Amino acid sequence: MLQQPIAAYAETNITTTRPMPRRQGLRRLATAAEILVGPGVLAMLGENDGPSMLSYATSGASYGLGFFLPFILLTFAAAYVVQEMAMRLGAVTGRGYGELVFQRFGRWWGWISVGDLVLTNLVTLITEVIAIRIGMGFFGVPAWGAVLCAVALVAAGSWGSRYSRWERLCAGLAVFNAAFIGVAWYAHPQASAVASSIATWSPLPDAAPAMFLMLVVSNIGATVTPWMLFFQQSASVDKGMTARDIRRGRQNTAAGAVLAAITGCAAFVAATPLFDNHVDMSQYLDGAGFAEALLPLIGQHGAGLFALGLIEAGAIAMLTISASSAYAVGEVVQGAGRSFDLSPKNAPLFHGTNIGVAILAGAVVLLPGAPLMQIALNANLLATILMPAALVFLLIMSNDKMVMGPYVNSRWCNRLGVAIAVLVAVAGSTYAIVGFLGALGVAVN
Repeated sequence: MLQQPIAAYAETNITTTRPMPRRQGLRRLATAAEILVGPGVLAMLGENDGPSMLSYATSGASYGLGFFLPFILLTFAAAYVVQEMAMRLGAVTGRGYGELVFQRFGRWWGWISVGDLVLTNLVTLITEVIAIRIGMGFFGVPAWGAVLCAVALVAAGSWGSRYSRWERLCAGLAVFNAAFIGVAWYAHPQASAVASSIATWSPLPDAAPAMFLMLVVSNIGATVTPWMLFFQQSASVDKGMTARDIRRGRQNTAAGAVLAAITGCAAFVAATPLFDNHVDMSQYLDGAGFAEALLPLIGQHGAGLFALGLIEAGAIAMLTISASSAYAVGEVVQGAGRSFDLSPKNAPLFHGTNIGVAILAGAVVLLPGAPLMQIALNANLLATILMPAALVFLLIMSNDKMVMGPYVNSRWCNRLGVAIAVLVAVAGSTYAIVGFLGALGVAVN
């Protein structure tokens, strides 16, 4: 049963909302900056993290142009629907996802939700460090140096005690996500083939069901993940968004979805020369060394851009995913500070979690013989498996009039949300069943 403090807070927040601080000066430029810099863009581009870009590249290298290109676009459309709900829930209530789950569903489900998030985030952060290690390795940086840079970046995000400073750091890094567009340019794809792939979803891949389903589920987990709910909602609160800012929040989230979809598809297209030339990726860093594999096909500049793109993808995700862990832990511990506007002295648990999970992830990556590509793909699989429960909580809270007042989901939003939850659940379950039958030696055609 809903606890009264949430309802009272939501009603107050709706009726006495305050506008977000606006920059003075050229109004159009300020408006564009507000749309392009915010939790929505950061969450979406954070979704284009190391394992996501490796998943898109693996799809392109394994099957070429065809089914997966329009499928990736579909997953970003689904991500927008989910993240718009999270943004709206945070703006109206002024509370993060974890805190609302605790108060709406009780401590048991609250701890389950946070536990799932922390586990998924740790695995995902390991893959982000892997991406940074692979990208820097292309330029000759040793593994320990790459790990040190990754951890130092997260620590730098905690320094300064300002959310706006942390947000600008993320936005500055996010610009380099466009490096994958340059790689796609060097791959020289045929515009007609790309357009045909998007319009017809063909050719359909002729492949073993297990491999095909693994990439389907991995690509879903690359865009629709539990951490984004915690981050988008909590960052919206930390930024100071209220119900009056929902329209701007939608624009920000939509802009992020478009930008992330373009760069995600670019990473896919960039790897298609590997499919066209029948390159065996297992020879390159256990399937993860795309820059080295692409070097003889697209040249030094294109391969270098791919490596830089991986570094950027891992870097921005290190910042956003570690932050989502810090927000979640801070929200469930009563009296703990949970904002980048608070100093480490005033919010030791928040900043300690933010940096601590990054250190732990870096330590795991330095273990000798770690299967880099398998860890990266399975991180997305884990996100897909854990996502349906988070979506159910999100839908229930977004439809609760005591929490949302007049800002509850529309009928179409509910239909799309339920469809996304079913799609994610069916994809994850189907892959699990096929994998189980394969382990028993049952052939699945």
